[in-house]
Amino acid sequence: MKKIIYIAMLVTSCFHISLVQASDNYINKKSPYSVPVTLDRLQSALESKGITIFVRVDHGAGAKKVNTPLQESQLLIFGNPKLGSPLMKEAPMMGLDLPMKALAWKDANGQVWLSYLKPSVLQNRHQLKQTGIIKKMAGALNAMTNKAIEK
Repeated sequence: MKKIIYIAMLVTSCFHISLVQASDNYINKKSPYSVPVTLDRLQSALESKGITIFVRVDHGAGAKKVNTPLQESQLLIFGNPKLGSPLMKEAPMMGLDLPMKALAWKDANGQVWLSYLKPSVLQNRHQLKQTGIIKKMAGALNAMTNKAIEK
């Protein structure tokens, strides 16, 4: 019986560690706007800096097609070849993580969030040596997402 309890505690703590690590990989910012308005504002901020918008995905619309209720959630995929290309040259597998993505989503309490993966996670994942580019990405993402959610 003690072994079963120990194993259950171990599995539970490992699961908790995984959740904490996953949440530590993302920046989550509260937005005072709706999901679509939050992404409209982000898209505008990005375009004003010459960043390419590749696509916008409405996860909720897709879920409705299969009769699955889903909180509002939209993904914006965007990039800047000046920053991304040198990283992909160094680590071709970066192509799986680039272009960058930002998710506007509504939680169960109705709060809208704007979330994105920390560039430092990409640096660690791909063992990148180009820390200057990663710092530029982090700074740009922070500035653009702040602009999107400011009142």
